[in-house]
Amino acid sequence: MTPPVRPHRSTAALAALGLISGLVLLLQPAHAAKSFTESTEVVVVEVPVQVIKDGEPVRGLTAADFQLFDGRKKVPLAGFEVLDLDAPPTAAAPGALPVSARRHFLMLFDLVFSDPSALLRARQAAKDVVGSLHATDLVSVATYSVTNGPQLILGFTPDRAQAVAAIDTLGLSQLVQRAADPLRLVISQGFSAAMPAAPSSGSGPAADARAEREALMKESLESTTLISSRAEKSVDQVIVRNMTVQFADLARLMGAVDGRKYVVLLSEGFDSSLVTGSGGGEAGLNDLQNSVDSAGSLGVPMDSVGGSGSDETFGDTRTQNFLEKMLTEFRRADCQIQAVDIGGLRALANEGRLQGNGRESLFTLAKSTGGELYENANDLAGAMKQMLRRTGITYVLSFQPKDLRNDGEFHKLRVELANAGRGTRVVHRPGYYAPRPFKEQPPLQRAVDTADAVMGQAGGSIGAAVYAAPFGASGGRAYVPVVIEVDGPSLLAGKQDTSVPVEIYIYAVDEQGAVQGFLTQSLALDLAKAEAGLRQTGLKFFGHLSLPKGKYEVRTFVRNGTTGASSLQVSEVVVPGFGAGETVLLPPLFPEPAGRWVMVRETIAAGAPQPAYPFMLQQKPFVPASRPVLVPGQPAEVVLQGYNLGSGELTALAELVGSDGKTLPGGAFKLAGKEGGGGGAMRLSGTYEPPALKPGQYALRVTVTDAAGKAATSTGAFVVR
Repeated sequence: MTPPVRPHRSTAALAALGLISGLVLLLQPAHAAKSFTESTEVVVVEVPVQVIKDGEPVRGLTAADFQLFDGRKKVPLAGFEVLDLDAPPTAAAPGALPVSARRHFLMLFDLVFSDPSALLRARQAAKDVVGSLHATDLVSVATYSVTNGPQLILGFTPDRAQAVAAIDTLGLSQLVQRAADPLRLVISQGFSAAMPAAPSSGSGPAADARAEREALMKESLESTTLISSRAEKSVDQVIVRNMTVQFADLARLMGAVDGRKYVVLLSEGFDSSLVTGSGGGEAGLNDLQNSVDSAGSLGVPMDSVGGSGSDETFGDTRTQNFLEKMLTEFRRADCQIQAVDIGGLRALANEGRLQGNGRESLFTLAKSTGGELYENANDLAGAMKQMLRRTGITYVLSFQPKDLRNDGEFHKLRVELANAGRGTRVVHRPGYYAPRPFKEQPPLQRAVDTADAVMGQAGGSIGAAVYAAPFGASGGRAYVPVVIEVDGPSLLAGKQDTSVPVEIYIYAVDEQGAVQGFLTQSLALDLAKAEAGLRQTGLKFFGHLSLPKGKYEVRTFVRNGTTGASSLQVSEVVVPGFGAGETVLLPPLFPEPAGRWVMVRETIAAGAPQPAYPFMLQQKPFVPASRPVLVPGQPAEVVLQGYNLGSGELTALAELVGSDGKTLPGGAFKLAGKEGGGGGAMRLSGTYEPPALKPGQYALRVTVTDAAGKAATSTGAFVVR
């Protein structure tokens, strides 16, 4: 399994499931100067820590208050951050937190030991929890069944609407048509149209549609759920043992996710007498906990524990051992089980619990992993607020392990707090896994960890640059071309085969954390044809998104599918209201000569229309640079795309902005031509000659003004080598 060890400020991760193959067009090898610098990957382990006293989080601690031990050896801190979710929004905005400090909630619906009626009502409790999470929290949804084991419906995402959709349908194919998203960040596009919201009571077509969906879901759940009391005890014990093995795999999967992790298990629990051989009640609860503790202390190998588990006095030691091994995996993964007894959420008194001792098993799962049991509470969101408050302050300690082998081994960690007062509790991950070769990681883990990386912080060991801007289109949505330049030498670093699989993921996330559009594609680059071009410059990919008016983070993730090396770039894109006559000037475009890159264009789905190519000048296409490289004193061609810029004579003023945001002497900017006009699209062409500048990154800020004094401004970055 992939360890929670990352290159500093990046999530070096994994995977691709069912991606669309791309067609590679090889142009002649490039001879231009490289636009990237080499980067060195440094492995850093980040350790999120919560400090709690008298049930409340402790504030005001510094790096000097902590001591960190890797095994038995005290290690120096390479970094220290304090993250407070109760701080003002500007300090805790979505995306501002490192992934290692984010909270991840997996809503897991148990379809095995739960009554269908209880499951239907538990959905509302789960949606209440989603609604109460902090803006920086990520949420995922999964189900568990005998036939399929744990099934991921939705990957970790900030998109609350998608989470509610996943919870509402429990992933049943009859109720939702899944979007073609390999990372499972989007369960359904156009969900509101596929399943219109309807009140739970009342009359009319909407209520009838809701009742029909509920009946369909209940019928499906009744054929899926398994009530333990209906089977032989020996069969139930096998089911419980299988569940512990599959939950242990789930724990190892969660161990690969950075950050604070919680499995919110919505279930009625399995009969504790299957493990203890005893009855229910407080005695049964204590017996189950003691049985688990004893199995852990004895460390009995699973294969050496015989019998069918029929001992009514001492319980089934084999099942006890399976259960303890599962709980050990959750503790290693630093993943708490927050157990919700959904039997306590039933509204009808005549729906009695069909199995008597489920509470005891849920209590043990929660207590043994540091979580809580929530029962007899219709207000689940309110009951969990205490947990959310306790985990609201995180101290992130980081260190660089030495001589770390890529063997996937587990390394123990210990955190000590200096001058800790009485009643102070320090909660931290018990250890970390060393890296494991990328090829050895299973597909589901790759998908989960990739989604985690896409929602993480920008950076990575592969050099990359992105140009993304909104172009006017019909239908109330903008055509947003995304041009990605990938540095060839860093993409090829550590090459192992005669071809390089490249994975590209592009997601547009709005200000509410909702995914409004995505594009994924996989490429296979034949090095016999492409290596020379890749080493000269690299790969250039052109794709597009279709987005409504709004402000977005366009998250672009590129990975070498063999080595796992990756890059995440985050671009801010503001889509204006083109139809409202708003004046718009897009960031300056710097055309490049053909033949500089190994070029790839997105694959359009069969039957879908080919969108018009947006980068045109004098009826000829051009390829813009995502990271233009300019030479002082040498004119560079510039294209300005605008909308509603006014009529008549236009003037343009250019300013040069340094990396510190200060205005510098701007060089020479000249307008040369104009295409289009009136109230629609307009293209302006010209040249810009930068002054004598030191190597570094700069920005060209251009203001275009019409004869009536109406002005529009845009800014584009460039590099001087």
